[in-house]
Amino acid sequence: MEGAGPVSTYDIGIDDLPIRDELRGKSPYGAPQLDVPVQLNTNENPYPLPEPLVARIAERVAEAARGLNRYPDRDAVELRTELARYLTRTGGHPVGAENVWAANGSNEVIQQLLQTFGGPGRTAIGFEPSYSMHGLIARGTGTGWISGPRNDDFTIDVEAARKAIAEHRPDVVFITSPNNPTGTAVEAETVLALYETAQATKPSLVVVDEAYVEFSHRASLLPLIEGRPNLVVSRTMSKAFGAAGLRLGYLAAHPAVVDAVQLVRLPYHLSAVTQATALAALEHTDTLLGYVEQLKKERDRLVTELRAAGYEVTDSDANFVQFGRFEDSHTAWQKILDQGVLVRDNGVPGWLRVTAGTPTENDAFLDAVRQLKKEQRA
Repeated sequence: MEGAGPVSTYDIGIDDLPIRDELRGKSPYGAPQLDVPVQLNTNENPYPLPEPLVARIAERVAEAARGLNRYPDRDAVELRTELARYLTRTGGHPVGAENVWAANGSNEVIQQLLQTFGGPGRTAIGFEPSYSMHGLIARGTGTGWISGPRNDDFTIDVEAARKAIAEHRPDVVFITSPNNPTGTAVEAETVLALYETAQATKPSLVVVDEAYVEFSHRASLLPLIEGRPNLVVSRTMSKAFGAAGLRLGYLAAHPAVVDAVQLVRLPYHLSAVTQATALAALEHTDTLLGYVEQLKKERDRLVTELRAAGYEVTDSDANFVQFGRFEDSHTAWQKILDQGVLVRDNGVPGWLRVTAGTPTENDAFLDAVRQLKKEQRA
C-alpha cells in the first residue's frame, strides 16, 4: 500500500507502538544508579552476606545445579514450609505452608494478587504517598488505580480512607506498613477499620505490605489474618535478609488465597536456584536479623542527628528516613549528590529519603546534610 514503507529505527518511540492506551506517557519504575562513594537511595541492606551463608548458598546451588535438566518444584513446598516456620517464629502468629506463597520479589506477589483480584473493569486503592509500584502494577494489570488520602503527618486518615473505600468500592485495598517512602507504621486498629469497611462494600481483598516490618518498633500485623480470608500480608527477603539480588517475595493469607494466585502464576515461576538460595538464607536467620538490629540503631541515630541539625524528620519504623523540608527538594538532592552521597528524591514535595547505611556511610551523609544546612542559612 502506498505510503506504508519501512520507517527508520531512529524515528520510533514507545508511543509510536500499538501499546495499551493507559501505558502511554508513563515512565518505568527506577531509581538513579550513579557511581558515587555513598549510595543510600534504594533501601538496600548495606551489609554483604556473611561468608558462612555464602558458602551454604554455594552448596545448595551446586546441589540444585545437578538437577537443572528438570523443572523445579512448581509449588516450592520446602521453601514455603521454611517461610511459614520463619513467620510463625517472628510474626506472632502460627502459619503453615498452606498459608504461604512465594514469587520473584514482593512485586511479583503483588502482580499475581492484582491479576487474580483486580484486572480490567476492577479498581485498587492505595494511600499516597506510598510505594509507587502498587499503582504501576495496577495499571500494568489493567486495574484502575485510586489514590487515597493521608494526613499531613503521613499517617492514614482513617475516616477519610473509610469514606473513600465506601465511595469507590475498590476490589483491592493496599495498606503499607511501614510505609515507603515515609517510614510510617500503621496501627492494627486502622487496618481492622479499613478491612471492615472494605468487606461491607464489596467485599474486597486487603493487602498489608510489610516489606520493612523487621525494622519496625511494632509487632507484625500478621495475626490479623486469623478469621479474615480477604486479608493478605506480603513480605520480602530483599531488605531484612540482605538479599535484594535474590528477588524473593512471599505472602501469608488464608489457604484459599494461596490457591487463587496459582491460577495466574507462570509455570515453574521460581527457579531451582532461587529456591535453593532462599532456603540457605533462611538457615541463617539469626545472623541476618542481627544486622537488622544494627541498622535499626543507625536509623534511630539518623533521626536524632537530622533533627539536631535542624531538619524535620518523619518518625520511621523502616530502614530509611524521610527528611526535609526543602523549598526545592531536587536542588537539595543535587547538592547532597555533589558531596558524593546519593539519596532518593521520591517526588514528595519538600522531602527526601535516605537509607540507613553502615556507620561510615551514615557519617558521610550527615556531613553532607550539615553542610547543606550551613549553605541554606548563609
